[in-house]
Amino acid sequence: MPKRKLLVVEVASLGYDFLTRQVGSKLGGLEFKPLESVFPALVCPVQASFRTALAPAGHGMVANGFYDRTLGRVLLGEQSASLIEGPRIWEGFRRRGKRVGMLFWQQSLGEDVEVLLASTPVHKHSGRMIPHCYGRPDDLYSRLCTAVGREFSLVDYRGPTASTRCGDWIASASAALLSDHELAPELCLVYLPTLDYDLQRSGPGGDRGLRALEALAGQMKLLLDAASINDYDLIVFGDYAPVAVTSDAVFPNRALAQAGLLETQRAGHMLYAEFHHSRAFAVVDHEIAHVAVRRPKDVESVRTCLRQLDGIAEVLDREAQAALGLDHPRSGELVIIAEEGRWLAYPWWRKKREAPDYAKHMNVRNKPGVDPCELFFGRFPTQISTDTSQVKGTHGRAGAERPACWAATCSLGAEPKTLLELAAAVRSRLDDG
Repeated sequence: MPKRKLLVVEVASLGYDFLTRQVGSKLGGLEFKPLESVFPALVCPVQASFRTALAPAGHGMVANGFYDRTLGRVLLGEQSASLIEGPRIWEGFRRRGKRVGMLFWQQSLGEDVEVLLASTPVHKHSGRMIPHCYGRPDDLYSRLCTAVGREFSLVDYRGPTASTRCGDWIASASAALLSDHELAPELCLVYLPTLDYDLQRSGPGGDRGLRALEALAGQMKLLLDAASINDYDLIVFGDYAPVAVTSDAVFPNRALAQAGLLETQRAGHMLYAEFHHSRAFAVVDHEIAHVAVRRPKDVESVRTCLRQLDGIAEVLDREAQAALGLDHPRSGELVIIAEEGRWLAYPWWRKKREAPDYAKHMNVRNKPGVDPCELFFGRFPTQISTDTSQVKGTHGRAGAERPACWAATCSLGAEPKTLLELAAAVRSRLDDG
């Protein structure tokens, strides 16, 4: 008898400790167990690791972005599937004529799948965005909008107005896809960001996190029912475990600039980083940062500078990165990790008037680092905040002491303890199905 089809749902910020503190180990009719994520525990590395069953050293997504040494610029928010190296866990499955679908996964454009839906907003020069979704086949998005009863809302997905309504739409669209017998794939991968926004705004404790979890429970129930009706098994996993911010943000680029290692250039009153000639700079990403060092002889001076910076817990060289599965050509010559309860911010300027134009706008393509301040309004409604003290939740560390979690309606053989083991178990099921 052939195995049931498979629905895999990744839930951003679904950490085991957060879940069990709030509601226990059960959510939406599923029993969750701890799962050790990959390092760094960030959306893009986690999704790439699940798709390939490889650590970041193997697939190359070393963070949510990286410094391209050929172009001399930071690539953040790029969506090409070619950025992820290595075979996909579903390749043998597709060779047998089975179909694969992906909804709202990062780096999915150009992926070898039959069904694809991705948010692809048009970035305006002002930093504002025009909503748009890419669909494969061409009419997928319009069919799902009809089934859900409304279009996908970009303001629910990004920025200061991002909310759990985004997860509601994705869950409803996913349930509709499973019921569409013409389009429904035998393997469907879905990404739900429902928890992520409020847990970064207010931390994993408190009422906002609980309300987001209640919204997620409803979405899980909807997907569980749709999976059952349409003959799918369901696997749900969290990508990382959020923690509360308990102290000030850390500014590694300010320290590098003060030490003369990061160069800047003025454009009017604004101060821009000069990546082509700087001896070092940090591409920050929540609790971690990849530090690009242009000349090998500067590595030790950069390491010394960063070790002396208050709020830095570890400075990893290439050997230490290799031990964590992170040694890839895209990685920084050094990787820094913030102390528990702190996070890394990208600014190098000290005076507000020196901030680059993009600092007050949602502009992921130009910012040389992840900016969680984009979840807050600035002084004017057309701007986002630059006040780092508003960020109350962060992530990026991994390990047994910071578990994500997983649940399933089916057996995967030996119970996976890590994300890579979960990915390998899913690959084995697909190969046997």
